[in-house]
Amino acid sequence: MGNYDKEINRRRTFAIISHPDAGKTTLTEKFLLYGGAINLAGSVKGKATARHAVSDWMEIEKERGISVTSSVLQFEYDGYCINILDTPGHQDFSEDTYRTLMAADSAVMVIDGSKGVEAQTRKLFKVCAMRGIPIFTFINKMDRDANDTFDLLDEVEKELGIATCPINWPIGSGKEFKGVYDRDERCVITYSDTEKGTKEGEATRISIDDESAILEHIGEAAKEKLMGEIELLDGASAEFDLDAVRAGKLTPVFFGSALTNFGVEIFLQHFLEMATTPLPRKADIGIIQPSENEFSAFVFKIQANMNKAHRDRIAFMRICSGKFDASMEVRHVQGEKVMRLSQPQQIMADDRKILSEAYAGDIIGVFDPGIFSIGDTLCMPKEKFAYEGIPTFAPEHFARVRQLDTMKRKQFVKGITQIAQEGAIQIFQEFNTGMEEIIVGVVGVLQFDVLKYRLENEYNVEIRLENLPFEHIRWIENQDIDLKNLTGTSDMKKIKDLKDRPLLLFVNEWSIGMTLDRNKGLVLSEFGKN
Repeated sequence: MGNYDKEINRRRTFAIISHPDAGKTTLTEKFLLYGGAINLAGSVKGKATARHAVSDWMEIEKERGISVTSSVLQFEYDGYCINILDTPGHQDFSEDTYRTLMAADSAVMVIDGSKGVEAQTRKLFKVCAMRGIPIFTFINKMDRDANDTFDLLDEVEKELGIATCPINWPIGSGKEFKGVYDRDERCVITYSDTEKGTKEGEATRISIDDESAILEHIGEAAKEKLMGEIELLDGASAEFDLDAVRAGKLTPVFFGSALTNFGVEIFLQHFLEMATTPLPRKADIGIIQPSENEFSAFVFKIQANMNKAHRDRIAFMRICSGKFDASMEVRHVQGEKVMRLSQPQQIMADDRKILSEAYAGDIIGVFDPGIFSIGDTLCMPKEKFAYEGIPTFAPEHFARVRQLDTMKRKQFVKGITQIAQEGAIQIFQEFNTGMEEIIVGVVGVLQFDVLKYRLENEYNVEIRLENLPFEHIRWIENQDIDLKNLTGTSDMKKIKDLKDRPLLLFVNEWSIGMTLDRNKGLVLSEFGKN
């Protein structure tokens, strides 16, 4: 076994999740400032002249000001090597987020202090809870008027079913925001609006026992309120318990303002101490340990055309164990091939750095000549095992795709197949017709816009989408089913996926039960397997 422990133990790999507009991309940028990865925070939205956030690189993202793909960002800070997986906040891209969470060891949940827990936060939280991954909460935008702090914590506990433990406590909000109280160090960290976009702003720390300094900085009313809240907190809130945090049962809560860069470094420092080193992973031969096993990884994301000039495809993989060396040969388990990984690189949005080595916990991108699929395992040539697959979400919206120029058939099939391999959309064929009739399924309707946009801009193909009434899809589990003789309902459609597996589409949910009744022994599933 290699001597990988030191390198692996300094790695922290986490995803940032939130509802759109809670400030996730701004928080990511501020982390990068502290790591020296960027020198100036850019503006996420706004005019074309404004610098765009490093983590939003696709053209459509810049136009709409939303993240539609997950970015991978690596930086060094205080002896740690940090891998951030930034995820789309918009619910129409939740499938991409789900896959990204499979590659993370913990999650940072960003909540807007004036809005509390929003719909998308609930959905993403469920995925984290399903995997039992630790969640750290950053309540953002305290420089604006926020909801009552106790109400916010109560909402997190009730809505998400997880206990909260505030590590610090806000003093006011909006125009009255004076800073935060650090419960552990029993001091007030004062807020000043001088820290916009830079890491130079100074925060003053005042011991809670230094009464005159406290009064001078926050005033009598805020001090009285704070003392009352501290007393309440000490009596009512959950005790900090690192084991409970790491088991995903307790979330440490921090308050701040990502935009004005207040509370971000405090959060980052605590997070790095509390978060785990890269975790073991489950494979079909048992548990694979990060530092005891040699190199292994799994593919969790494929992205085509990150560089329009090169028309390339990048497969993102999470290294689960050992050390990766660019000169080594590895086994692609599903492809049954031993190979060298081409152009291994670390990616900071659309900037790339070719790398010669990486360790468990790191995310690397490799050139994909069209052989990788999401969920594929890579390991050493003499080994052969597979990591648990990543389930495919059932699409909820369907449309028939028509290309406007039939002379561009080749580009059309190539484009739609490549975009489907990334996992953003799923494509199906009518039963018996092959690629002549293509049906596309998506989790969120915005994906249709992205498909149209990308086919036009990246493959020079125009399409028309014809919405279909189907709302439910089921994979057929039986190996020996004869699709021709399957008796269904009038609102059912028989289709196949790209791997030739039979599926059924239904308009109404009750039709699923009727179809099961009419075909004894038929087994239907809501999830496809990669």
